Amino acid sequence: MQACSYKNKIDSNYYCQKLKFVCTKSDKIVYFKTSKGDFEVRLFGKDNPVTVSNFLQNIENNIYANQKFYKIINYPQIRFIHGGVIPENELYIEGNQTLYKTIPTIPLEIKFKEEVKPRYNYQIKNPNETENLVNTFESGSISMVKTGKNKSSSTEFFFVTSKISELDGRYSVFGKIIKGLDILKKINKEDYIKEVLISN
Repeated sequence: MQACSYKNKIDSNYYCQKLKFVCTKSDKIVYFKTSKGDFEVRLFGKDNPVTVSNFLQNIENNIYANQKFYKIINYPQIRFIHGGVIPENELYIEGNQTLYKTIPTIPLEIKFKEEVKPRYNYQIKNPNETENLVNTFESGSISMVKTGKNKSSSTEFFFVTSKISELDGRYSVFGKIIKGLDILKKINKEDYIKEVLISN
C-alpha cells in the first residue's frame, strides 16, 4: 500500500521541486534565432511540464546562445538536427580505471491521451501503445536526447524534419515548429543558434 501512495506522489510537481524548476503547465512559444534564419516553436508545457520547464530554464540561463548544431544525421526521408550543450568530459581515466562523471538528466516524460498526468521514467515497449500518445514525432518535432533507457539529457535536444513513428514513446517529444520549418530543413553543421527567446 505504501509503494502505491508513494508512486502517486511522483508527478510533475515532485520533479519540478526536486530539480528546482519553476513548473510550467501551459504551452509556451519560443523563437530560435539561427545563422540560417528564425523559426518559432510551440512547447507542450501542458503535456510535458518537467521537460518544458527544464528547457525554459536553460533558455533563461542563456546556455543555448552561440551554440552550434553539433550533429546532423541525414537519411533519405528524414534529418535529425541536434543542438544544445554536450556535457564535457563524460568519462576520464584515473590510473587504470575509467570513471564516469554524472551527466545532468531529467526523467523521460510521455503523456497518454486517457491519462491526466504524464508518465515518468517509462518507455513504451509495446508498439500498440503509441496510438494513445498525445505527442508523436512529426515534421518539426523537438525532443530531448536520451542519456539512458528512461532518462533524458537536461541540455541536449534534437529536431526531426519528418514523421518517424519508430521513435514514438521512447523520447520526450515536448514541442513542434509552428513557423519556419523550411529554415530548419536548410540547417547544416556550420550553423549555430544565435539565441532562443521566450515569447509568452
